[in-house]
Amino acid sequence: MICPKCGADITGGAESCAACGEPSPDPSAGSKIQGVTPPQVQRFVYAGLWRRAAAYVLDSFLLFIILDPLVLKPLMSRNGMSPEDLSSLYTVTSRQILALNLLLALVGWVYWAVLESSPWRATLGKKLFGLEVSDLAGRRISFARATGRHFAKNISVLMLGIGFLMIAFTEKRQGFHDMISGCLVVRKLRT
Repeated sequence: MICPKCGADITGGAESCAACGEPSPDPSAGSKIQGVTPPQVQRFVYAGLWRRAAAYVLDSFLLFIILDPLVLKPLMSRNGMSPEDLSSLYTVTSRQILALNLLLALVGWVYWAVLESSPWRATLGKKLFGLEVSDLAGRRISFARATGRHFAKNISVLMLGIGFLMIAFTEKRQGFHDMISGCLVVRKLRT
């Protein structure tokens, strides 16, 4: 069972959470307070690596479809670069390419952080795959937490992708960036 306050596991029929002291919501866990019904406990179905990867690829594809004709090609052609040669974004080290890469990073940050902290709790790709981002107790995350989660993905990249592969092997299917930000990616919330 998961503590509704802090998200820690409550095991062994304990009357309260060992981590935060919150009374156990399970009526069979021990003595009950008279006249008080225990709160509903949310059960999580954690999202696996492949579903999350597919949602990420879809999000990246959707961003590219929108940004390529509206941002990339016009800005590249204005600065004397071939809009057909997107490899120059990674090989050329001019100030214009640096500014363009920073603009793309800014757009990606805003896209992921705004949508994951919205009432949707998901980007378009996650929404299409039935995924949501929440905190450890199943609540909607703040924009600041979504921002931290987004930039913590860079640490997972610097770990040669091991931070992402952790999703396949951890109990709650959390990547390193999820653990740092205290988030879960779930397939479905049920009570």
